[in-house]
Amino acid sequence: MQRALALGRLGMSLSTGPAGMFGGRPPVVEAVPVTMENKTPLPDLSQLSPDEILTIELFKTNTPSVVNIANIALARHYYSTDVLKIPQGHIVTNFHVIRGASEVQVSLIDQSTYPAKIVGGDPAKDVAVLQLQAPPEVLANLKPVSLGASSSLVVGQKVFAIGNPFGLDHSLSSGIISGLNRELNTGYGGSSLRNVIQCDAAINPGNSGGPLLDSRGRLIGINTAIADPTGKGASSGIGFAIPIDTVRGLVEQILKYGRVVRPVLGITIAPPQALRQMGLEGVLVMDVPPGTPADKAGMQGIVRDGFGRLVLGDVIVGMNGRPVKKEADLFDILDGCKVGDTVNVEVLRRGGQRKVLSVQLAERQPETTE
Repeated sequence: MQRALALGRLGMSLSTGPAGMFGGRPPVVEAVPVTMENKTPLPDLSQLSPDEILTIELFKTNTPSVVNIANIALARHYYSTDVLKIPQGHIVTNFHVIRGASEVQVSLIDQSTYPAKIVGGDPAKDVAVLQLQAPPEVLANLKPVSLGASSSLVVGQKVFAIGNPFGLDHSLSSGIISGLNRELNTGYGGSSLRNVIQCDAAINPGNSGGPLLDSRGRLIGINTAIADPTGKGASSGIGFAIPIDTVRGLVEQILKYGRVVRPVLGITIAPPQALRQMGLEGVLVMDVPPGTPADKAGMQGIVRDGFGRLVLGDVIVGMNGRPVKKEADLFDILDGCKVGDTVNVEVLRRGGQRKVLSVQLAERQPETTE
């Protein structure tokens, strides 16, 4: 009977994957009763290599931190990883996992299922936070994954991913970091994810929101997407994860405000090709609306002279002592700032003059570029 139940669950979980995998129809799995002794031999670890033993321990330690998320509106099942504030039952996942959800159900490692409330999210960065609605004794027994850091990652470093590829729950894959500082379009208002981790660990539909771990079992990223040149939705050997340093800051804001509050200078940026044509690096300020932080600090945009000719605006070349060679550099620095922070912006002004302007950052409004 136990075997029959296991087969039945397998059939159900597989049917949650993309229908196209199986010709558009869920697979049929017959539950055949099997009589067998419930004896699982203990593994002989002496026959395994030290590397294998470490991998086994990593999986055993972190699997309880991975939960199944069901988006009822989309009738899809995903995996996520529970990383912060366990007494309150907070769960971190991708925003696209819960997008459009009318109801969210979370299944824990013991197969118990509870509803979850959406605390908030950021579609531009594809991060969301849920709160598990479970009894206090359940929340007290949840196990968080250990947090690592993504700032010191290097290409070639070994990584592990735990997830639910094609409905196969709690699957482990491994690989290496194959690239860093990638940029990924989230498809939301032209926004991009920057500093994304690229790895060759197998990441497939169902891995979304799951953990990317280093060799010590520490969370270094949230799996979010794959390179899919064929359009078949299967791993091509290139997967992407949002770095934990980015996730940490976003989660803190979501827990505090229910959303991500972004600081801005209050400027409109000119297309990058304008500077490239002049052989310059930096970010060209196109417009500085009145009353914005940049306007109060004296920043200048593109204007026309008395003859109607365009006069170049300020070119941002640095901020807080860090160089700004392109838009991504500026965005990276701003992502590490908070509303109300005062930043020192180095600009190259027409005529070759360099100035440092002190700008107090304000909250981003929908009509403001940066």
